[in-house]
Amino acid sequence: MKRALKIYVILMCVLVQTVWAQSIRKNYQEMTEYEREELVNAFYELRNGPDLVADLAQFHSDFFNFDDDDDPTQLDIHFNLPDEPERQIFFAWHRYQMFEMEQAMQELNPDISLPWWDSSVDQSIFSPVWADDFMGSFDQAWDLQRNYATVNDVDLLPTPQDVIDVQSIPLQEFLEYANTMERGRVHTGAHRWVGGAMPSPMSPRDPIFYLHHTFVDKLWDDWETANPGGSSHIITSMLRYDGTYVFDGETLPLVDPDDIVDSKVLGVFYAENQLADLSDYTVSNTHHDLENFYYQFVIDVGDNFLVPSASNCQVTSVNQINLLPGFTAQSGSSFVATIDTENQASRLDNTSLLASRINNPNPFDYDPAILNKEAYNPIDPSFESIISVSPNPFDTYLDLKIEDTNKLGMDEVVIYDISGRVVLDRVFENTEAYHLDYLNYLESGVYIVEILNNRKLVLRKKIIKE
Repeated sequence: MKRALKIYVILMCVLVQTVWAQSIRKNYQEMTEYEREELVNAFYELRNGPDLVADLAQFHSDFFNFDDDDDPTQLDIHFNLPDEPERQIFFAWHRYQMFEMEQAMQELNPDISLPWWDSSVDQSIFSPVWADDFMGSFDQAWDLQRNYATVNDVDLLPTPQDVIDVQSIPLQEFLEYANTMERGRVHTGAHRWVGGAMPSPMSPRDPIFYLHHTFVDKLWDDWETANPGGSSHIITSMLRYDGTYVFDGETLPLVDPDDIVDSKVLGVFYAENQLADLSDYTVSNTHHDLENFYYQFVIDVGDNFLVPSASNCQVTSVNQINLLPGFTAQSGSSFVATIDTENQASRLDNTSLLASRINNPNPFDYDPAILNKEAYNPIDPSFESIISVSPNPFDTYLDLKIEDTNKLGMDEVVIYDISGRVVLDRVFENTEAYHLDYLNYLESGVYIVEILNNRKLVLRKKIIKE
């Protein structure tokens, strides 16, 4: 029989001073107001000092994707499948990236965990995820230039059936699963739809990146649970997590992607439908002196959840905790289960932080990588040689021309300024030639022109306005 705890359960009343956390991750819609506020504040706070947000974004950009012709020895993070399985680290690298960010946040507040945003069902620009007191606050403060597909084109986003289809790829087909996930709409759709930094190699500049990739990580966790032992990697270490990278004076660990196939190795659990199941886990205090699990709704602790001697664990719910058969806390351990009746109390100085982010926005510095707005939608290089854009430099007009009309036409042209802001978006009937006039209103400088056919990008080119 389940026992709903409404009081402290203390097996050893000695707690250490440092209170860091493992995590129960949940849909952002299952977060308390307190958790949402603390998550937002943590993102802002991490931009101060060493700036982990900027560092992760720059690293992600620097090693986003390399073609073999550039340097066959250069490792990268994305789009290695299906041709280079020996370089495939997409799932594992982003899992540890989420973990690194979450650990930094938990140094500010041990109750924080990264939530997920399910873009297959939560697709409105009026969704609570974009509220001014949540993810919406960062767009202007950090100059992210989101455009939500310019015209709110939800067709870029995945459908629930897309998720079902990719999650149905069977055991023994991990590489097919990883490739389909990475290249398909379940992963790329949110990047392309949000716009701004998100479709570029600098996507981790936008905090929604972390909510999106936490969703991708949850799907991998679900797939591996349904196909135990299905995930495997050839490579034995990962960029950044190879034991050599230093951030803020600390050398990050060497991580074998096979060692983190099970998210529980990192102390990460995924709650869903108002239930967190903490099972098949041994508290190790590997990453923290005290492992802390926080969730608004029901937490079940049992089924081989072990707190060994000399280890420390705390489980906190706003509503209910159930200790089930299979839960063990050994003599000499410290285990505390409690109901948080004051979950709105902030551990951070919200008054100063809120004032700081309103009065002192912290936009990112310009980086040329931000102009690559189709990093998650690779171009077929065969198209580029048959499309011309002239004159370049230009003054008042541009002529766009397809040299080989047997291959394709064009039906849309988009021009971005160097910040990634759309300054022109013209849609027209499919044609092999198009004259773009009255461009004298554009200021002198560098722009990016993109030509599309049936919403597929066929050319991206730098142009100069005289």
